[in-house]
Amino acid sequence: MEGRRRTYNRHERPRNDFMSDYETYLWGSNRYVNYNSSSSSTYGEGYGSLKVTGIDMNIRYNTETHRTKDFDITNAKLYDSRQVLVVRRGQKFYMKFTFDRHFNPENDDVRIIFQFGKRPLPSRGSHVELKLSSHSSYGESKWNLNTESIDGASVTFSVDTPPSCPVGKWHVKIDVQQHGRNANSNVLRFGYKYPIYILFNPWCEDDQVYMKDGDLLKEYILNETGKLYGGSAKKITFIPWNFGQFTGNVLDCVMFLLDELSNLPDNKRGDAVHVSREISSLVNSNDENGVIIGNWSGHYDDGTSPLGWTGSASILDEYFKYKKPVKYGQCFTFSGVVTTVCRALGIPARSVTNYNSAHDTDGSITVDTYFDRNFEEIGELNTDSIWNFHSWNDVWMTRPDLPPGYDGWQAIDSTPQEQSKGIYCLGPMSLKAIKSGRVYLPYDGPMAFAEVNADKILWMSYSPGKLRAVKTDKSFVGKLISTKKPLTNSASTDWMTGLDKDREDITDQYKYLEGTEEERIAVEEAKSYRANDDSEDDNKKDVEFELSADNNTFIGETLQVSLKVTNQRSKKTRTVVGLINVKTIYYTGVPYKEVVKGKLPRTAISGKDEKMFRIDVPVNLYLDKLTDHFFLSVTCSCMIEETEQTFADTVEVRLRKPHLTIEAPDTGYIGQPFKAETTFTNPLPVPLTNCYLRAEGPGRQLPITYKLQGINQGQAVKIIVEFTPVKAGEKEIIMNCTSDQLANINATRPIYING
Repeated sequence: MEGRRRTYNRHERPRNDFMSDYETYLWGSNRYVNYNSSSSSTYGEGYGSLKVTGIDMNIRYNTETHRTKDFDITNAKLYDSRQVLVVRRGQKFYMKFTFDRHFNPENDDVRIIFQFGKRPLPSRGSHVELKLSSHSSYGESKWNLNTESIDGASVTFSVDTPPSCPVGKWHVKIDVQQHGRNANSNVLRFGYKYPIYILFNPWCEDDQVYMKDGDLLKEYILNETGKLYGGSAKKITFIPWNFGQFTGNVLDCVMFLLDELSNLPDNKRGDAVHVSREISSLVNSNDENGVIIGNWSGHYDDGTSPLGWTGSASILDEYFKYKKPVKYGQCFTFSGVVTTVCRALGIPARSVTNYNSAHDTDGSITVDTYFDRNFEEIGELNTDSIWNFHSWNDVWMTRPDLPPGYDGWQAIDSTPQEQSKGIYCLGPMSLKAIKSGRVYLPYDGPMAFAEVNADKILWMSYSPGKLRAVKTDKSFVGKLISTKKPLTNSASTDWMTGLDKDREDITDQYKYLEGTEEERIAVEEAKSYRANDDSEDDNKKDVEFELSADNNTFIGETLQVSLKVTNQRSKKTRTVVGLINVKTIYYTGVPYKEVVKGKLPRTAISGKDEKMFRIDVPVNLYLDKLTDHFFLSVTCSCMIEETEQTFADTVEVRLRKPHLTIEAPDTGYIGQPFKAETTFTNPLPVPLTNCYLRAEGPGRQLPITYKLQGINQGQAVKIIVEFTPVKAGEKEIIMNCTSDQLANINATRPIYING
């Protein structure tokens, strides 16, 4: 490499060099000569002292043993010319130096300096000096250097980093001094042109993120694809997702976020608690100009629909390229990116979806909906909401900041609905603490607990200032908490039943079984307000109501809504009056547009008799009012005239979508192209406009997008995509078709690539 030589006087310091006592001594004695490596084979020159002519980071061996070989930036033969060292802390890695003459450990002193951050200092753990001289090993600040072999002009040595080492880009400098002949001989500094990336190490027993079951790390660290769950508790669906944590600029983007946008001091960069909390803030753009702009409006013309993405790599690549928040995302998008960021850093992570997820705005751990005497919702009072689903993340670590017993999975949320200490972030909050109701433990316990445990209460206003709780549901919130099961990758899903062999239900990790004594104790531990103190007397409820809607309705079909009223416990006639309202909603539970609204006919029901009310909602009434997740809400409120018994309930329906099909071979080979074919038929009575197909798969660092012309009613389209794999192993093909009328029509197919 061609060196740049510069000699400093005793009063001058390099602009960005922050020195240890050793460096200060050298500057004071005017014995410092600086060399920066660039492109030639010689790192420096000067005055007969030992000079570095080559540095071999043993990238292939080190990345294999550190399980980092899948990072694109470690292999110059993949997508660009970069070839850098990525290692995990708490584990030995090897380097080899070649000098311009034989290395003599009796006369030649070599110091290897590792520096991290904007202001490296030993007191912060961000400046480490390891000396290689006549001794075979040298240790400082739990770092250790060992000479492995000396072969003439070449020296191979190993470096052990502590399992608490700050995670980031470490710059390597080599100081060489020849002693024994001239006490005032110069010290030559040689700089390696690339940083070394040091990550968390979940395979190291002493690391904070250590996970004992190594097989699980194949999923929570090494798996580049997975599923983000959505839909509703009655009809669970998934979005195939390419996490792509080893792809292209992803790791550099993650380091940029931590280096340039986070508020973490250097000595906190090795603490998974602080790093994961910072990640939950940095992925959203609310406070620090972070990665993604959230958008729940349904209008995405100046960006990409949240349902149009197929993975994290293209989002992080765009952000890293322009250093501006990417448009747009919703909770599942944020969760997918957080999984990518954490896995890239070496923190075990999984995306989690909670169904019927509560947003409690007043800290009561209840979600309250208010109706007036005319059965209309009182909008200004209805500030709480229940999301059909909400996605966040679990990260694995020990919690040295908490009492014993709260290690393991911790919840973090990059789409929090409320601020935490003035910043939009949530967690990490121990799942064990959430389950037991220990909401006082850090961080953000009340918010996390309410999302999975809040009681749902419907209130009726009978007169100004007077409210009565007409229904309390203690089991509605926090259903079917889902994540992808480790080490599975089913090729297909039963779309009619929604059965997904890859889905793991982890509800029992967040809460006790509904209705058990343990569950109620946990809730009462977390709150002092009892929702049922003002509820209606059950003795008055002699009429039963059952509101339902057909959850197997496909978009384009007529939705059937029914209300069954049974005069169950009275021999006397009961007269029912009420209101049914059908409207489209966002998946966050926020109303969008009214579809059907009407009063029930005043109906008398004899003792022990029942009446069925039915409403049909044809496609022409709802199609142009749908939001991108296809949710409709059916609200019914009724009263029995004779007893003033009241009923109120809401059911929500997610219309089912068509799906793509993918035909592709079961196996492929590195460097050999193969084709994948996808087909899709428009099921709607209108043409599809602004239609795009996005495809990801082996050999494509970023997705490819095809613009499709208007697809008419009943028209079938076929797209053929070619892939050329560059890496071996289990891979996945992901296709996603999005239009103005239909969003996120997707399919996924696994394929094994041979070396």
